[in-house]
Amino acid sequence: MNWYDNAIIYHIYPLGFCGAPKFNDGSEDVIYRLDKVLEWIPHLKEMNVDAVYFGPVFESVEHGYDTIDYKKIDRRLGDNNSFRYICDRLHENGIRVILDGVFNHVGRKFPQFVDVQKNGQSSQYCGWFQNLNFGGPSPCGDPFWYEGWNGHYNLVKLNLRNVGVCDHLIDAINYWIESFDIDGIRFDAADCIDFDFFKRIRSFCKGKKPDFWLMGEIIHGDYNRWANPEMLDSVTNYECYKGLWSSHNDKNYFEIDYSINRQSGANGGIYRNIALYNFVDNHDVNRLATTLHNNAHLPLVYTLMYTMPGIPSIYYGSEFGIEGRKENNSDDNLRPCLHLNDLLDHGNLSLYKHIVKLGRIYRAYPALRTGTYERIVITNQQILFKKTLGEQTVYVALNLGDYEYDLNFRTHLSGLVDVFTASPIPVENGNVHIRMTPYAAMIIVADDIVNTEPEAKEIEADKETEIEVGAKYRHFKGNEYELLAVARHSETMEELVVYKSLKDGEVWARPKSMFVGRAGEARRFTKLD
Repeated sequence: MNWYDNAIIYHIYPLGFCGAPKFNDGSEDVIYRLDKVLEWIPHLKEMNVDAVYFGPVFESVEHGYDTIDYKKIDRRLGDNNSFRYICDRLHENGIRVILDGVFNHVGRKFPQFVDVQKNGQSSQYCGWFQNLNFGGPSPCGDPFWYEGWNGHYNLVKLNLRNVGVCDHLIDAINYWIESFDIDGIRFDAADCIDFDFFKRIRSFCKGKKPDFWLMGEIIHGDYNRWANPEMLDSVTNYECYKGLWSSHNDKNYFEIDYSINRQSGANGGIYRNIALYNFVDNHDVNRLATTLHNNAHLPLVYTLMYTMPGIPSIYYGSEFGIEGRKENNSDDNLRPCLHLNDLLDHGNLSLYKHIVKLGRIYRAYPALRTGTYERIVITNQQILFKKTLGEQTVYVALNLGDYEYDLNFRTHLSGLVDVFTASPIPVENGNVHIRMTPYAAMIIVADDIVNTEPEAKEIEADKETEIEVGAKYRHFKGNEYELLAVARHSETMEELVVYKSLKDGEVWARPKSMFVGRAGEARRFTKLD
């Protein structure tokens, strides 16, 4: 079993995440924007993240998928030394590093392409580019024609059957492994890449690091063509990406259950030997909170993604339920600059806490990670399935309806508990009856090892939630406040803390859970002596 078969992966699009300028014209000095990842390490650890998958970080012209230099960090993000420090800190915290390998095409400022522009047919690099010929001009005004990826002529397609190209790319991979100890590569546009190139890449990478992870972006087709013992370890699971949200929007769990069974069902799924890369949004598609018709379904979708066969992943910021839609043929809204403190202050904290708990549960029960999938009960709006590994059985129950649902099933286990709520579930002569609340997500086990904490930790946690009316508190950003009252929201009954700024007298209110919570590793408010 390799590390990636049990992994939770966090996906960052660095240029957007860091708020980098849209274009790299070479005039800007190196700016160490990507260092902000270091501030997110406690956040990643709280979610039990095993690896960060960085979108393009190599020097490029615009969005990262138009590479200039495969051995250089984009100056808008930092430099090689700063990125080496980031990799070291992530590794020290048990978090692996995956890079986006854009090996199908390059930008027009790629030095070897510039050489062709300069020297024409006498350039030694004419064979590096797909279908390059001097029989007519390119749409960009060059005195030659070449193939652009998907019709985009700012993305010059490489000829991956050229030995020089392959040597160049493998030399770059070797550099990132040896100098940064990276742990994997995600191959952009993998469906366009030559199979022999993948075979050579696999042989090289596994020779350097046997547990090196190779994952390809595949939109359509038979995943076995790319993910097999000769080529890649995994591919993007776009089939289930669509089913995860549309089964909720259409109130039709039969859709996603069909796809999961087809792929990985206990009775002979066609991808049972592949740990597919599961996701609910990414840098190319709308955010899940935008796609879903009902955001009460957010916890259900994430529960399903974490518990279905495959490798779960989170796209940065979506753990807080942020929205983002592709508009006017632009992906900018999908790739925003985010600040962790803002998300902790204004994001969907209940969803975040749910995902944190999912990470703990995923880590605690091997059957969830690599067990076999077997559906037990299904209706349009309810599903119960189990994951089994050896003697361990875990049940997952979802109710996407806005009404209560009576779930009945049989089990060989003598006692059960919902690990989300730590609520026991009676078993009578092998029969289980559960009245599921609207929009319920349940993970049901025989032994609750997630909610069992030492008594000392419980006492400490209780102390952290104690607050005193009339006391003065300092916010982690430095301002000081007087706590005026603890109120209760008239509609939701949620406890609210009312407090006044000692600087300007403004009065504020926020949920108590946020007031006593943390911003990264720091307490959001600390009581003054």
